[in-house]
Amino acid sequence: MKNNIYLKRKEHGMSQLELAERVSVTRQTINAVENNKYDPSLKLAMNIAKVLKVSVEELFFE
Repeated sequence: MKNNIYLKRKEHGMSQLELAERVSVTRQTINAVENNKYDPSLKLAMNIAKVLKVSVEELFFE
């Protein structure tokens, strides 16, 4: 599953660490999701979308 996390995170001026802390995961998890090496759980996807103020559908795509 591909995503726009990097772009949306940069729009908010947020580092991987800041996003990770806000969604209660490690920076490495955010890095793996951004680089399409890990598909997040639905709960994590929803939390990331909420923090970045976008819908899950806007953030993740095939």
